[in-house]
Amino acid sequence: MAAYLCPPAVIHGEHAVETSRIVAEVRDRHPHAAWAPRIDGIAASTGIETRGWMLPLETAVAPGNGSGLPPAGRGPAREALARDGFTDPDVDRVLAALEAIPTPQTIQERTAPAWAAVQAYGERAARGALQIAGLDAADVDCLITSNSTTPALPGLDVSLANRLPLRDDVMLLPATQWACIAGTRSLALAADLVAADPDRVVLVVISEALSTTYQPADDTLESLIVRLLFADTAVAAVVTGRQRPGSVLRLDAAWHHTLPGTQDLHRLETRADGTHFVMDRRGPRAVQQTVTAMWEWLRDRYQDDPDSWHPDVLLAHPGGTRVLEYMEQTMPAGWPAGLLDHSRDSYTGGNRGGAAVFDIMRRAHDAGQAPGNRAVLYAAAPGLTATALDGEWL
Repeated sequence: MAAYLCPPAVIHGEHAVETSRIVAEVRDRHPHAAWAPRIDGIAASTGIETRGWMLPLETAVAPGNGSGLPPAGRGPAREALARDGFTDPDVDRVLAALEAIPTPQTIQERTAPAWAAVQAYGERAARGALQIAGLDAADVDCLITSNSTTPALPGLDVSLANRLPLRDDVMLLPATQWACIAGTRSLALAADLVAADPDRVVLVVISEALSTTYQPADDTLESLIVRLLFADTAVAAVVTGRQRPGSVLRLDAAWHHTLPGTQDLHRLETRADGTHFVMDRRGPRAVQQTVTAMWEWLRDRYQDDPDSWHPDVLLAHPGGTRVLEYMEQTMPAGWPAGLLDHSRDSYTGGNRGGAAVFDIMRRAHDAGQAPGNRAVLYAAAPGLTATALDGEWL
């Protein structure tokens, strides 16, 4: 396996959402929640002061276009009230009161603007990646896309094929359920594709509006944490089977791992008011199991040089501060400190889901990497499933 990666394009959500605004909105909406007295400490513990969203906070917390009237409408409601003996003036007052009751946004109201933003941001990232690689849309042979938070059919792949536009014989490979492993798994798939045909040009685009999981009505502690963690980001990169003038990283090997019986730890659920991300406190420890399995994979790869080899940078999706802490605690003895610096830096702007590894990679590239430096890319996602890659800076 040898695949060559050009620097990724990263488009952050343009609407800055400060943690203080989220705290104020949640405190006002849920003043009597069991965790309300601790909300400031919980927010501070994330280490995130602001995050970028594709749409403003006001869009997420706005009421829907409906009302408290039953779905059948005014006519049946009026008839039912009249049968119960209400006078016409009383009926009018009741109906007016029901119409004034705000209702949550429907799935369509919440998802439609986010889906439009995901497409627009994805196009910007794709065009940026092609420009960085010195290529045109006509040069692309395969497009791999991922977006887990705004499901649509046709999806982001078909949207970008028309927007860029791509040739009509381009292979389109959409992945809507990769979630947090979209960065590493898309690169592993791209590497397999160019290994089969080194002349292929693969464009990877990941666009995630994780802010769609912000659900104002939820009053659980886990929902509070979800509100505080997620950011919106679109990323893209070009992968080729032969080194190009703009190539910066060679991918040499990929590793995949899935923990049985963990499919319920973290998950997306679709409810009447939209998409909810459900967290389980056992998640970080389960992720740690995939991390220790990855160390074993690397130990086997470098068994002839176990004492002197280590990555010079670890591009690891930071699902949370505890995940990064567990990674450091389980690293092989003798590995230097600071391998996760770029991951920590990325996390200060929020959990970017599947786009995270590309954002971290961009930060590492911009900081400067010496040719020959080793890089390990890692991410885990709900499932729990993980993918890692081993490579070298060019």
